Amino acid sequence: MQSMPDASPTKWHLGHTSWFFETFLLRRAVPGFEPPDERYAYIFNSYYRAAGDRHPQPRRGLLSRPTLDDTYRYRREIDRSMEAFFSSVPSSRFAEHAFTIELGLHHEQQHQELILTDVKHLFAQNPLAPSYRNEPAGPGASHPPQSSWIAHAPDSPEVGWSAPQFAFDNERPRHRVHVDPFEICSRPVSSGHYRRFMEDGGYSRPELWLSDGWDVREREGWNAPLYWQQGGEGWTLATLLGRRLLDPAEPVCHVSYYEADAFARWAGARLPLEEEWEIAASAQEIAGNFLESGKLHPAADSHSDRKSLLQMFGDVWEWTASAYRPYPGYAPFPGALSEYNGKFMSGRMVLRGGSCVTPEGHVRPTYRNFFLPDARWQFSGIRLARWPGSR
Repeated sequence: MQSMPDASPTKWHLGHTSWFFETFLLRRAVPGFEPPDERYAYIFNSYYRAAGDRHPQPRRGLLSRPTLDDTYRYRREIDRSMEAFFSSVPSSRFAEHAFTIELGLHHEQQHQELILTDVKHLFAQNPLAPSYRNEPAGPGASHPPQSSWIAHAPDSPEVGWSAPQFAFDNERPRHRVHVDPFEICSRPVSSGHYRRFMEDGGYSRPELWLSDGWDVREREGWNAPLYWQQGGEGWTLATLLGRRLLDPAEPVCHVSYYEADAFARWAGARLPLEEEWEIAASAQEIAGNFLESGKLHPAADSHSDRKSLLQMFGDVWEWTASAYRPYPGYAPFPGALSEYNGKFMSGRMVLRGGSCVTPEGHVRPTYRNFFLPDARWQFSGIRLARWPGSR
């Protein structure tokens, strides 16, 4: 099933990730390779125009065929072909294909995350409130945690990836940036803090909103983050583990860039630039609430340290104030893979840090996620920044 045009059925994700290896490696590297089904090239292509025609994304949910069994069978056949490739390719030729293989693995990690975000959106439309996994809710905190401002005064900083290990093309090249002294909040914005914004009329005050954001808010009827619902018990929210009472201490989640920006104005602050976020995060250990924790939901952090940056990685993708644009000297991936990231460098905003459904090994301080500013179905949250001395 498909709940909206931006989401995809799980079956399609399963087929598409195998299609990637078929299209960009097996068809090109294996002489005489015979595809399991030529029609799948049309069905499981996403947006690679150089790879051929494709089924329209908003209509993926209408495809009752191939069945789920057919899709798993397709995956097994591609897996067998990949295994045969590994066992037969001479070591002298492996290097020329290693990049595509590694990119395909990172591509599959991205779709592991997308499967969970898309399933959550799908289940949230169902009045029977199904859950991805049934677990009792843990004890909630009684109030939002305290936060503080952490000052940074970078001296001729550089951002971007330069190591030999894998990174996406949009993370390169490493380059020098001018960044004035700034302060960044020690924690992401909590649900309790965001609720105060709502109680203060945050969704009905146009002076807090960007013009485009206000138009979307009116058109879509936004009055709370996605999945929040008010009832007799107070605010509840849909999670992958079922509907639960709002925990005011956990990071607010499923807000758009427009909502994040409006909240920052209300709080007398701003969203961090992506280079500010990266400079602050680069000294932090990559540890946190990722997919491997099994929580599948942002978690409250009871850490009492107010002088350190907390939850920079995991829990929620954090909106930045930066438009998604190429770095100076940017070079896209070669050939048809040039469409992987570069074609989206218009109209989107950058998010950083990963979320509670991101595989931990997938995240780096330089990782640049990007979505349209009205997107809310991703696990997206807020961290505030400000100029020194502003109050």
